[in-house]
Amino acid sequence: MLSKWSTKRNKSKQDGDKMSRKKYTFSHEVEPVVSKEDMALRQLKAQVKNLMKPEHDDHYMQTWLKARSYDVTKAEQMFRNSMAYREKMKVDELIDKYTPPEVLQKYLTGGDCGHDKEGSPLRVELFGHLDIKGLMFSAKKVDLEKTKLLRCEQTAKDWDRQSKKLGRRVHGVTVIFDMEGVGTRTLWRPGIEMYLHLVKMLEDNYPEMMKRMFVVNAPAIFPILYKLCRPLVSEDMKKKIHVLGTNFQNVLLQYIDASELPVFLGGKLTDPDGNPRCPSLICQGGLVPESYYLQNDTVANNLKAANVSKKLELEYTVDRPDSILRWEFKTEGYDIGFGVFRKDKDDAVTEVLPVERVNSHMVPEDGSVNCDQTGTYILCFDNSFSWARSKKVFYHVEVLANETAHAEEIGWIENQITGLAL
Repeated sequence: MLSKWSTKRNKSKQDGDKMSRKKYTFSHEVEPVVSKEDMALRQLKAQVKNLMKPEHDDHYMQTWLKARSYDVTKAEQMFRNSMAYREKMKVDELIDKYTPPEVLQKYLTGGDCGHDKEGSPLRVELFGHLDIKGLMFSAKKVDLEKTKLLRCEQTAKDWDRQSKKLGRRVHGVTVIFDMEGVGTRTLWRPGIEMYLHLVKMLEDNYPEMMKRMFVVNAPAIFPILYKLCRPLVSEDMKKKIHVLGTNFQNVLLQYIDASELPVFLGGKLTDPDGNPRCPSLICQGGLVPESYYLQNDTVANNLKAANVSKKLELEYTVDRPDSILRWEFKTEGYDIGFGVFRKDKDDAVTEVLPVERVNSHMVPEDGSVNCDQTGTYILCFDNSFSWARSKKVFYHVEVLANETAHAEEIGWIENQITGLAL
C-alpha cells in the first residue's frame, strides 16, 4: 500500500510540475531588445516633434544623431539650430525663387557630373581654380551662402530621383577635390576663413552628406593647408578623406563608372562638343575680372593698424627652412611701397622682394614667400616718396612653419599618399 500510495503521489507531483512549468511558459513574455541607437532616435523624435515635417523620416533623423555620435542633447540642438537657420535663409524657396549673381554662376568652381556606382551624386570641386579673393570682392557673403545652400538642395532633389529610379534609398555624395593649380596664393587668410565658414555651414545643416572625398593632385603645401583646416576635420571625417596625389585614376574607377567620370580625371565623359573638362557641368572658375568687384570690399576686418610716416619695418623670425611667410594689407586713401628682406645672424640684409609701390588703397594686397633659409624676415612699408603725408596701414602677417618636424600630426595624410588602402 505504501508503495502504491508513493507511486500515486509521485505521479501527482510530476503532473503538478508539468502544469506548473506549462503555466509559467505561457505567462512569460520576452520584451524585444531595443538598441541604443533606436532609443536615441525615439527620444530625439519626441523632443523635436513640433519641428518635424512629413519628409523627416527615420533615416533623415538618424543623420543628426550620427553627426553628434548619438548624443541626443547635442543632436537636438543641432537640429533646432538648422531649422531656425533654414527659416532665416528661406532655404525651402531657394530652388524656385533664388538665382545666384552672375559672378558666382561663372566663377564659383565645381559641379555635379553624374553618379557613383551606388547611385549617389558625383561632385567635382576644382579648388585650384577657385579665386576666392575675387569672389569675396564681387559677391556678398549672403549670396555665397545661398548659392552653396542651393546646390545642396538640388542634391537632395537628386537623391529623391535616384531613390525612385533605383528602388532603394540613395544618400550621400562622392566628392573629387581636385587641387591642380593650388599654390601659395591659396593661403590668403580671409579666403581660407570664408571657405571654412561655408564648409561648416553645410556640415551644420546637411549632416552626413559627404559619403567620401578623393583629394587628387595634392600639392606639396597640402599638409600646411590641412593644418589650417584641421579644426573642422573630425575623426569621422578623416575616415572619409582619401588623399591620392597624382596617381588617382584607377582608384576613382573602383567607385565611379568611366562613363560618369570626366576624361581629365581618367574617365570617358565629355561635353557634347568633346571638351574633356565638361565645362557645361563643372564650373571651371578662374580669376574674377575686376569689373565684377563691388564698391566696398569686406575682407579687411580684424587687421592690425599702424601709421607710416616714412618707413615701417616688421620683423618675423623664421627658424625652420621652407616655412611660408604670408601677409595681407590695405591702406587708406593712398598707395605705399612694400618689400621683403632677410637679415642673417651676422646682420647681413638680403633682398627677398624689391620694394614696389602698390595700390593697396584700391584693392587689398596679399602675398607670400617661401623661406628656404632661416633668419629674421623684414616686411618693409616704404612711404619715403610721400613722407609729408603719412599713410595708415591695416595688416596681418604670419609664419607657417614647415611641418616636417611634426609629421606625427598629419601622419594619416602621409600614409594615404604613400599607399591608399581601400
